[in-house]
Amino acid sequence: MKILFVVSEVEDLVKTGGLADVAKSLPLALRDLGHEVVIVMPYYQALAKQFSAAECTPPQTLFSDQLPYEFAIREIRLETLQVLCVDYPAFFDRKGLYSDDYHAYGDNAERFAFFAHAALKSAQAINFQPDIVHCNDWHTALTPYFLHIDDSGFFNKSRSIFTIHNGAYQGTHHFADIPYLRPHYQLREQLDGDALNFVRMGIRYANKINAVSPNYAQELLTPLGSHDLFYEFTQRRADVSGILNGCDYSQWDPINDPNIIKTYQAENFAGKAACKADLQRELDLPKEPTIPVIGMVCRLTEQKGFGFILPMLDKLMQHNVQLAIVGTGDPEICRYLHEMAQRFPQKFAFHQDFSVRKAHMIEAGSDFFLMPSLFEPCGLNQMYSLAYGTLPIVRAVGGLKDTVVDVADSPQSATGFVFSEPNHQALLACVERALLFYYEYPQQFTLTQKRGMQTRFTWQSAAKAYESLYVQALN
Repeated sequence: MKILFVVSEVEDLVKTGGLADVAKSLPLALRDLGHEVVIVMPYYQALAKQFSAAECTPPQTLFSDQLPYEFAIREIRLETLQVLCVDYPAFFDRKGLYSDDYHAYGDNAERFAFFAHAALKSAQAINFQPDIVHCNDWHTALTPYFLHIDDSGFFNKSRSIFTIHNGAYQGTHHFADIPYLRPHYQLREQLDGDALNFVRMGIRYANKINAVSPNYAQELLTPLGSHDLFYEFTQRRADVSGILNGCDYSQWDPINDPNIIKTYQAENFAGKAACKADLQRELDLPKEPTIPVIGMVCRLTEQKGFGFILPMLDKLMQHNVQLAIVGTGDPEICRYLHEMAQRFPQKFAFHQDFSVRKAHMIEAGSDFFLMPSLFEPCGLNQMYSLAYGTLPIVRAVGGLKDTVVDVADSPQSATGFVFSEPNHQALLACVERALLFYYEYPQQFTLTQKRGMQTRFTWQSAAKAYESLYVQALN
């Protein structure tokens, strides 16, 4: 099949989150299955600084309200993949991808409405006639609509897939603030008040809709988990499915990780103790090999469960434990974590920053990884944690429920600790259960660690599932 993969960011090119990981790994895995994949993304300022990408076609023009939008198409190679970059400086020659620090660009809707259309024009410009147009999150959610109204004949046999990586971000904007869409009366008739919801349009116009884990797909079909799009999802219930993301084990493997002080594997576990000591040194925590370390690396937001974490920190600090949190985000959460770290310097370390090296050190040096998310479409850190023999402590939502088996539910196949209720009491009880397991059952703890390291969530499996979804769309 010919697959046009439309996305706003790609690992190794530009990245703000997990979407970029998928946008590199999935196309590569689809290529390995024999499919021809072309990625389309915006040509951001950050890309222009990294690559001297040449124009691969003559200049292209789209018209809206009789106004011309002339843009260039530049080509970058990502391993063996062709990446087409839509170069429209007025929209993409900016410091950030979506925002300037914490302030989203006011014309994001205009920028990505244009990009959603320009992606199709780019495929047409290089004469790439896709069987599947695979769109990702709100930034590209209008591409199925533009495919639906296209009258060139070029895309007559093309079908669209809309993947929801995080349904909480929907691209809701006042229609009057999106000049590019003014002539599109079909969209005007589908406004919520005077606002256009990009994700809602993606759900309505795509041939198939999928989420990045089976459990998250089920949650989207419930009033509570649908992010206020329950009607839209239930109307398309037969076309909604979930495919679990894979994990890039070439980047996350303790056997050959250059970011950790000593490598290790399930059959030779000694290096993990050295990684724990190195993490304690890095974070100025007492070098105590027998005290369990709970690590956490994430964006500091309510979604990541800080509404549960902050109220239980005082009680957690009464236990014989060390807690290490690394990340940036909400200033109020940061302030509270700084205060707690000052109160409990022997037990709690908070570093308000992010680096790849520290993320790997946390995964390798911790005994547990804390991930009590309010919601989590798929999640990757719990997969990384399992690979490093670090037992996840998670809430039973989204992909966390699909990937972590609780010790109490199935001791013979357990890989971590899971709680359900969205409150700090349930989280604290789960953490205490994990600490009890660590102290009272050390042999079972080690066996569970090694079982986690032997668990694999591969992009090869995910790519085969997407292949089946594409065939369903074409049929």
